Amino acid sequence: MKFLIALIGLVLVLEGLPWAASPELMQEWLKRMTVMPPSVLRIVGILTMATGLLLCYLAQRTTLFG
Repeated sequence: MKFLIALIGLVLVLEGLPWAASPELMQEWLKRMTVMPPSVLRIVGILTMATGLLLCYLAQRTTLFG
């Protein structure tokens, strides 16, 4: 459970970095996203999740990361 809480905390830190570093650019990026078709956003989301799952698999099941 401690590991899960630590992971959630790390995700929150990583999610907050762009907002803290450059809120103006993040606002512009969000404006651009609102005009993108939902199908493109869905594909980006699926690819992002697949990449995350692949990284989790590689980290847990291989010696690739030490």
